[in-house]
Amino acid sequence: MKVKTILVSQPAPKSENSPYFELADKQKVKIDFRSFIHVEGASAKEVRQQKIDLSSFSAVIFTSRNAVDHFFRIAEDMRFKVPDALKYFCESEAIAYYLQKYVVYRKRKIYVGKKTFQDLTKLIKKHKEEIFLLPCSDKLKALIPEELDALKVNWEKAVFYKTVVSDLSDLENVFYDILVFFSPSGIDSLFKNFPEFKQNKTRIAVFGNSTVEAAEKAGLDCNIKVPTPEVPSMTMALERYIVGVNKK
Repeated sequence: MKVKTILVSQPAPKSENSPYFELADKQKVKIDFRSFIHVEGASAKEVRQQKIDLSSFSAVIFTSRNAVDHFFRIAEDMRFKVPDALKYFCESEAIAYYLQKYVVYRKRKIYVGKKTFQDLTKLIKKHKEEIFLLPCSDKLKALIPEELDALKVNWEKAVFYKTVVSDLSDLENVFYDILVFFSPSGIDSLFKNFPEFKQNKTRIAVFGNSTVEAAEKAGLDCNIKVPTPEVPSMTMALERYIVGVNKK
């Protein structure tokens, strides 16, 4: 079946140069965007109930921009003045640059991983004397605590925000040729919103092994799996698939 419509389970790109817009124009397909999940901050009371004392930590590990936002929000709600000496360990350059929203970058001790959490652990290992706080969501990847425990460092996690299923009821009678997912939470949202969902002729595109596992566990047939060595991006995979089926 030809592809004419695609729903991406993420917010619309802010950049006009997004490859999704280029794909839509080039292949003459309609691409819509909709967040299947959203983030809600935990309250200061909920953080206190986790027995978290911000003053007891000498370093913070950030694995996302959400973690940065909610760490400083909670600090403000708790009237905790973030000390200048606090060390920041950021999983990527993008997260480290985002930190400038809250701190004067050149005056802080900031350690930056190349891209993955495993890269960051090499830096954490060099500072084993620190007491680390990991602000995170309620959907923390198992890999992260496993890696930190393996390092035998003094660390604690704190749930500062939660991943929540978005209301998609207005899409009940709207059908797309391809649904695009980037996380197991997106798959979870689909079935919580539409428990009777049947794939039928809808194609499913998924990014990442954990998303593939969640989709297949839910009984979905994954038609497009990303990344692969030949096709590292979702837009590239979508284009390849569309070209293949639309020319028939």
